[in-house]
Amino acid sequence: MDRTEKQEFVAELASVFAETSMVVVTQNQGLTVSEVTALRVKMRAAGVTFKVAKNRLASLALEGTRFDGLAPMLKGPTALAWSNDPVAVAKTAVEFAKTNEKFVLIGGALGTQTLDVSGLKALAELPSLDTLRAGLVGMIQTPATRIAGVLQAPAAQLARVFGAYAKKDEMAEAA
Repeated sequence: MDRTEKQEFVAELASVFAETSMVVVTQNQGLTVSEVTALRVKMRAAGVTFKVAKNRLASLALEGTRFDGLAPMLKGPTALAWSNDPVAVAKTAVEFAKTNEKFVLIGGALGTQTLDVSGLKALAELPSLDTLRAGLVGMIQTPATRIAGVLQAPAAQLARVFGAYAKKDEMAEAA
């Protein structure tokens, strides 16, 4: 990389760090190309971006952002994963680390709070943002469904009463 490419890379990472809510730092020493490809596919499917970055350039991009606490973690062959859904990035990274011992979690940051490996694992156990949204929509819809059922019940009861009177009148006329 020449100097201008490095400056562009740092500026791009800095803008990403300004927009994202969660960053995870990993070490991926010894991963084969197929393993890294599988990891990238899983990350992309979860809406997570995974990038191998030079530690010095990543440190420069971190300066002045809310993820300053990650700079000491950038030692050795590191890679960064980030997403706007904090649970998705943590869950994907933790799941891949369970299946591949060469992929090591170093830590992460959720906003200004720096997380260690146990913090990442705890975050990975939470339900995803989409699951929480679905639960919220379900809770909102339930009272509306009950209200509609209550409002329809008297009308149905009235219809049954009128139907019973009609049948009674028909039987009286037939007799």
